[in-house]
Amino acid sequence: MAEISSDGTAVIKTEKEIGNGMSKKEAKKIRMQNMTASEKAYLRRRSMAEKVWPFFRFVILFGLGFVILYPLIYMVSCTFRERTDMNDPTVMWIPRNYTLKILKETIVAMDFWNTLKTTLVLNIGCSLVQVVSCAITGYGFARFKFKGKGLLFGIVIMMILVPTQVISLPLYTQFRFFGIGNLTMNLIDTKATMYLPALTANGIRSGLMILIFRQFFKGLPKELEDAAYIDGCGPFMTFVRVMVPNAASSFLTVFLFSVVWYWNDYYVSATFFTNTKTIALMLQNLDTELKLRLFNSATVEISPREQIVWKEAGCLISIAPILVLYTCLQKYFTEGIERSGLVA
Repeated sequence: MAEISSDGTAVIKTEKEIGNGMSKKEAKKIRMQNMTASEKAYLRRRSMAEKVWPFFRFVILFGLGFVILYPLIYMVSCTFRERTDMNDPTVMWIPRNYTLKILKETIVAMDFWNTLKTTLVLNIGCSLVQVVSCAITGYGFARFKFKGKGLLFGIVIMMILVPTQVISLPLYTQFRFFGIGNLTMNLIDTKATMYLPALTANGIRSGLMILIFRQFFKGLPKELEDAAYIDGCGPFMTFVRVMVPNAASSFLTVFLFSVVWYWNDYYVSATFFTNTKTIALMLQNLDTELKLRLFNSATVEISPREQIVWKEAGCLISIAPILVLYTCLQKYFTEGIERSGLVA
C-alpha cells in the first residue's frame, strides 16, 4: 500500500506496517478495499480451490488405493473362508466360517516347499548371474568407444521391444541340440536353459537391465576412472573397485527387477521345463494338481465358483515372498530408479 509523504514522495508500506496495531481481520479488510474486482475474484477462486482440493485429493488417492489393493484384499478374504461360502450371496468380504483348511490344501496341492526351493535356486542364482553380466555390458556401452557400438546398442533396445515368444522356437532348438557339429547334448528340462542366457546378458528382460546400468554409469564423473587409471588400475579393476561400489543402488534395483521377473515367469519356464516345477508353473496347473492330490482323480468335477478359494490362496502364497522382499527393500529400490535416470 502506498502513501504520500510530506515531501510529496510515495512511500510503500509493508503488510506488517499496515497491520500494526490491527487484528488480522481488520488488516485483511483494508487490503480487500484497495483491490480491484479482478483481484478479489481471483482470491475467491483461490480460497475455494484451497477448500475443495483436499477433498478431491482424498477421493482420488482413496479410489486408486482401493483399485490397487482390491485384488490383495479379495485374496485374503477367499483364502480364509470355506468353499461353501462362495455359494452364499450374503458373504462378500468377511467370511462366515474362518478356516486354514483351504490354505493348507493349496500348499499340499502345489507341493509348495519343494517348489519354493526349486524356484529360489533358479530365481536367486539366475538373478545374481544376470546382474553381473548386465552390469559389465552396461558399463561397456557407457564408457568405451568401439566400432559397431551404435548397432549393438540398437540390438539391446530390440531386446526390450521384441517379445520372448518371437525367439522361443529358435531357443528351444538351440538348447535341444546344444553344441557344435555332432557334439551335441540335450539341455531341455535342465537349469542350464535359464543360467546360460543369464550368464551372457540375454536372460529375462536383460535389455532393460543393461539400459539401467548404462544410464547410471554415464551419470558418474569421468574423473573417478581417471584417478583409478593414475593409481595403476586397469579397466576391469576400475570397474570392480570404483564403479561397482558407487553403483550399489542400481545393482539392488536390477536385482529386484530380475527376481520379480524370474519369479513370475511362466512362458519361458513352460517352454524349457517338463519335470522341473516352479511357483508360476504350479499355480498355472493348480486345477489339475488339486484334483490329483486332494481328490485322487483328474476327472472329478469341482464347481468353478468353489475353485476360486484355492486359486486365490495359491495366488496369495505365491506373491507373499515378493511382497515381503519389496517391503524390506523399497527405499533402496526407489533410490536406484531415481539415480539410474529412468524417471527423466
